[in-house]
Amino acid sequence: MDELALLRAGRIELLGMIRGSSNSALLVELAHGPDTAWGVYKPVEGERPLRDFPRGLHRREAAAHVLSELLGWGLVPPTVLREQGPFGTGSVQLFVEHDPQEHYFTLQATAPETHDALRRLAVFDVVANNADRKGGHVLRAADGRVQGIDHGLCFGTGHRLRTVVWDFAGEPVPAPLLEDLAPLAQTVPPELAALLDEPETEALRRRVRHLLEEPVLPLDPTGCRVPWPLL
Repeated sequence: MDELALLRAGRIELLGMIRGSSNSALLVELAHGPDTAWGVYKPVEGERPLRDFPRGLHRREAAAHVLSELLGWGLVPPTVLREQGPFGTGSVQLFVEHDPQEHYFTLQATAPETHDALRRLAVFDVVANNADRKGGHVLRAADGRVQGIDHGLCFGTGHRLRTVVWDFAGEPVPAPLLEDLAPLAQTVPPELAALLDEPETEALRRRVRHLLEEPVLPLDPTGCRVPWPLL
């Protein structure tokens, strides 16, 4: 199945609203030729106005997937922008089949086999400047992969990191991850830059350079850099 083709060109049928999201998140069925799958559609029309993030959270949803793929980390489900949708322009992400009883806290406590991926996700969130990494935004897919979702509040230009993933704070960033990040210190590829504005792109490069110069996952001495609710 060509997942990106399905997301970009598939017919969208609304199935219902996903509860618990502060912005509109709609469960949809996608169909393209013989291929079908569930997806999550987030229309711009359903965004709640925010003081600290400009309109266009759907771009950041797609940018998070592109960043994950450029790094080769596979942490964000396939996500695309769609101009045509039931409620207009928005992002469409492949739905992750998962056990809803699992989340960051259960994986950290009971699934040590996921810890390398969780550590990688912690690095990803520093680079993406994730301002809203709740525990429920960390899933274990049916195939065992750790997946991060809900990246609308990423790529801000100021220091916005708010996350529940503090268990790896103070640890050195593994050398292979630094090698993956190094090219972004110089150039942000056009497929990612097209989804961000120029200040956001430059801020991304600065965060990567800082991590390369000080390759340690940040600490939160205040204890305040956590989102609410936690899940």
